Amino acid sequence: MTRPVIIGNCSGFYGDRIKAAREMVDGGPIDVLCGDYLAELTMLILAKAQAKDPATGYAKTFLTQVEDVLGTCLERGIKIVSNAGGLNAAGLAAAIREVAATLGLDAKVAHVEGDDLRGSLDAITPAVSGKPVSANAYLGGWGIAEALGAGADVVVTGRVTDASLVVGPAAWWHGWATDDWNALAGAVAAGHVIECGPQATGGNYAFLDEITNRRYPGFPIAEVAADGSSVITKHPGTGGLVSVGTVTAQLLYEIAEPAYLGPDVTTHFDTLAVTQEAQHRVAITGTHGSPPPETLKVALNDVGGFRNTMTLVLTGLDIEAKAAHAESLLFEVLGGRDRFAEVDTRLLRFDRPDAASNAEATAHLRVTVKDPDPRKVGRAFSNATMELALGGYAGFHTTTPPSAESAFGVYRPAAVPRTAVTQTVVLPDGERRAIADPPLCSAHPDASPPTTAGSSHPGAQVRLGVPSEGPTQRVPLGRLCGARSGDKGGNANVGLWTRDDDSYAWLQEHLTVDRLRELLGPEAAVLRIERFALPNLRALNVVVHGLLGDGVASSTRPDPQAKGLGEYLRSRLVDVPAALVGP
Repeated sequence: MTRPVIIGNCSGFYGDRIKAAREMVDGGPIDVLCGDYLAELTMLILAKAQAKDPATGYAKTFLTQVEDVLGTCLERGIKIVSNAGGLNAAGLAAAIREVAATLGLDAKVAHVEGDDLRGSLDAITPAVSGKPVSANAYLGGWGIAEALGAGADVVVTGRVTDASLVVGPAAWWHGWATDDWNALAGAVAAGHVIECGPQATGGNYAFLDEITNRRYPGFPIAEVAADGSSVITKHPGTGGLVSVGTVTAQLLYEIAEPAYLGPDVTTHFDTLAVTQEAQHRVAITGTHGSPPPETLKVALNDVGGFRNTMTLVLTGLDIEAKAAHAESLLFEVLGGRDRFAEVDTRLLRFDRPDAASNAEATAHLRVTVKDPDPRKVGRAFSNATMELALGGYAGFHTTTPPSAESAFGVYRPAAVPRTAVTQTVVLPDGERRAIADPPLCSAHPDASPPTTAGSSHPGAQVRLGVPSEGPTQRVPLGRLCGARSGDKGGNANVGLWTRDDDSYAWLQEHLTVDRLRELLGPEAAVLRIERFALPNLRALNVVVHGLLGDGVASSTRPDPQAKGLGEYLRSRLVDVPAALVGP
């Protein structure tokens, strides 16, 4: 088949828009319907579900979507590919067969396994202590390609990389070899863009004024050509926007260095080009690829203990004094801070002098406690806060009534030699086929050794076309650049991009690691920060190591996934050459 394969996404996470599958299938022609349901946090959620019922451990919402669209997909020859199998791809495949039988449909269902390492932890580095509730290697797309080549209508997997949901179908469609590095890398770029659903079509987009159609965004489509180049688009008549900006934002999402390591290929994000081909059609071309590393990434999740949070509201005058008094009284009632394994207190200031309304005069004292013993952090903690209701500071109240404890997880990144992992595809007739590894690279490509204080990887320098000396204006950073931020385990990622060369030249020169540390505030003061330049995208990518602690499920930040970090950075005031600001 020489024409591009048309791959439509219908999910960016477990819990995304249920109607998206039907809307994608009915909205226009596609060859493959794919959906991403997994994240580090999702694996923990699925592990909890599987502990209660071993027959589960997969994303049940995907099964609902399959029931809705399976008949249409079979009729039109649309393949379905998803990682919704989570911790039990075989169980999900069996459930899909049951749905098909109930509907009177003959669906050939395959699944990919081999990612679950809970039964074999010895080869993982660093060495694993204890018994994690989930331990999954990130597999690639060749198992998916093998299943489709064997005639499967539906392919479900466990923990493959998000982009593999595009790489596998594209490799099958075009008959790529395992060393077609540039083509594979192009498919990774396309997969990385559409994996988070409407984030590529105007959702979570910094420049709201660019989105003229404010309806809920249509989900994204990647048209992947035989050389790996692609066009990102959406169905006609759907809401949102597909532009160079929306695609750039998603390319920068949750990456680190431009050499993006994957199980099938190392994709060099600093080589690709993004251009507007037509309205809502953006081309990604020129992506270079090289062999992948000898190891696979592993995500480990442990049960970390139990936690509870209570938020105390402070109003009006003497906010800091009231907060200090409340904290002192609370831990006196509780018997001291030392009785908990961890305590996190944050004074969140929303108040302003002479506020026009009661709400605008308030601040929050957010107190979180963690401990292996649920009794310590349960009602014993939250009820203690209520003892301050009459004996504490003036105006005491809380945002919620006393609450019970909840379990939290701890995420640990690791690696495993490929020789310790066997990717296996189970075909519709039950045949099992092992998937061979591609040619490998023994060295980490384009990697620079990190430093304790932070490091900057400037890339190609771009000359500022306006005077660097002269009058400046103090404006929010976001006047010059957009941002997209998120989490990778315990690290936060912020991608920043500009819309013209002069703004990028200024950004690259001005936004040093030290300046980033200053703008990101006290919580980043002692953390390692890396900055990578991608001149081809007029972009910088920033990684703040350790900002999220032990990952989303454990983080005590009010924004545990760093989703708002980019917008916070854009709100900071900086001195900019007046010529760049405009009228």
